[in-house]
Amino acid sequence: MPPRKQAVMEKPADFKATIKRIFSYMHGFGLYFVFVVIGVIFSSIAGIAGNSLLKPLIDNIEDALKTGSWDKAGFIRILFIMGGIYLLGAVSSFVYMRLMMRISTTTLMRIRNDLFCKMESLPIRFFDKHTHGELMSLFTNDTDTLREMLSNSIAQFISSAITITGILIMMIIYSWQLTIIVVVMLFVIVRVIGFIGSRSSKGFIAQQKAIGAANGYIEELVEGQKVVKVFTHEDEATEEFDRLNEELCQAATRANTFANILMPVMNNLSYLHYAVTAIVGGIMTVNGIGGMTVGTVVAYLQYTRSFSHPITQVSQQLNAVLTALAGAERIFKVIDEEPETDEGYVTLVNADIAEDGTITETSERTGRWAWRHPHKADGSVTYTEVHGNVELDDVYFGYEPEKTVLNGISLYAHSGQKIAFVGSTGAGKTTITNLINRFYDVPDGKIRYDGININKIKKSDLRRSQSIVLQDTHLFTGTVMDNIRYGKLDATDEEVYAAAKLANADGFINHLENGYETMLTRDGGNLSQGQRQLLAIARAAVADPPVLILDEATSSIDTRTEAMIEKGMDSLMEGRTVFVIAHRLSTVRNSTAIMVLEHGKIIERGSHSELISQRGKYYQLYNGMFELS
Repeated sequence: MPPRKQAVMEKPADFKATIKRIFSYMHGFGLYFVFVVIGVIFSSIAGIAGNSLLKPLIDNIEDALKTGSWDKAGFIRILFIMGGIYLLGAVSSFVYMRLMMRISTTTLMRIRNDLFCKMESLPIRFFDKHTHGELMSLFTNDTDTLREMLSNSIAQFISSAITITGILIMMIIYSWQLTIIVVVMLFVIVRVIGFIGSRSSKGFIAQQKAIGAANGYIEELVEGQKVVKVFTHEDEATEEFDRLNEELCQAATRANTFANILMPVMNNLSYLHYAVTAIVGGIMTVNGIGGMTVGTVVAYLQYTRSFSHPITQVSQQLNAVLTALAGAERIFKVIDEEPETDEGYVTLVNADIAEDGTITETSERTGRWAWRHPHKADGSVTYTEVHGNVELDDVYFGYEPEKTVLNGISLYAHSGQKIAFVGSTGAGKTTITNLINRFYDVPDGKIRYDGININKIKKSDLRRSQSIVLQDTHLFTGTVMDNIRYGKLDATDEEVYAAAKLANADGFINHLENGYETMLTRDGGNLSQGQRQLLAIARAAVADPPVLILDEATSSIDTRTEAMIEKGMDSLMEGRTVFVIAHRLSTVRNSTAIMVLEHGKIIERGSHSELISQRGKYYQLYNGMFELS
């Protein structure tokens, strides 16, 4: 299998802008944040205040040992106060964590909604350039790391800042001499965190990129498993996955090696700090320096142990924050993509059309369509009946500017005509249909729909007037009836039954376990390919469109079934414009006109009998002198 390009490691371009963008999704949670900050403050102060009571508690015991008189009531009072403080801290922690969880889940819901809505508005060209795995990674890995940051890191940073500040103040109050040791150790800890963190963050960013690449490849291979097995590429597929997995492993190893050694290093520095403080504090107590008592030393040592803990937590959260911001930037990059532009203003409406040609717009489908033309200058509105006449006038197009796919295509299709496109793969057949429904816009030339430049027709209305049946069918999770009704969401059951009969799908549907209420899963995996294609044709039929496009729509159906479908299609085609792409030339024999394409140009056109009499390329293809590929 062809080698894939390695994922280039990228660092978020603008941390401040990304963070500001994330916080913009937290609107409406001002009061929540107030309670979160209050809860964090209470929780942090509770830990500091609780530790401060160790000094009078220990001093009480020391006095009892020295004097033989124990202030039992005072001792119990201190224990109750300490217990109350710690209980208040626990309740505060519970409250602010619940609030932060609510904030984070709602924020992610909003981001996912924006991301999904943006993807629905993006042009087909965007999806041509991104694998499904890459896009799915945005909804899974990147949003998950963002959730972790929002639910834990923000509150952790606030708590750590308060805890470190409070502990440092208490340490200075207890002994400024011992605090000098703390400041020196703090400098060492910060340098160690900076050294390890800078190397770890790069690894985590590379890890997220490698996860996206691996997921994309897995998604491709799962969908294409039959192709892999047909061509016995299991070994090559495994080899390619091994390479991607190795890249992921190396990136994860680099990231987690530094991340995992941070805690042991910090713990050892904490133990060293604790030991030095205990030794110096003990010497000061024995020699009566600075009014140091045993209770003061015990309380100070507890603060020493607590001091390094929030620093370690912050250093660990930094890796999670960097990873989350890198993922958030990828998400926002997609959200900021330019949506599919639409400058159309002519719309499609339901209409009653009188014998004298008078058109009246209606709210309910009457079986007739009309184009609604608003005239912006004078505010008037005119209507024209939809016939489905399609004209391509000297159209040039290329998916990439430097590579032209269509070269001067001109044709005209009247309502009720069946126009067929034949030619080798890459000749431009499908591209023409992609332009008719404005999946891509024409840079040069004109396409007119009932005499209207399609650029003036609103895209959603243009596409609503057409039905397309593709070679690759896509069914959705739901019942058979739901999937047929997808072509027209307000279709009645009778309309669905009629469409299924027209597509010759009614027979096999009634033989399913639950008939039209049979549940379909995994893109219709419980049906044969031919049955899936019949449902796709029924879905197009129920929409009752003026224009019908069949792109290899009967390629997975046997010739007998195809002949039966064509009988039903004849009635469907009545009064409609039909475009057909087919490799089986028998499928297009009864077409009004057949367009033979070669290298993006129409080299022959005419009916079947006319093209046969010309004894050109179509004649050679029909008689098997050349094969369509």
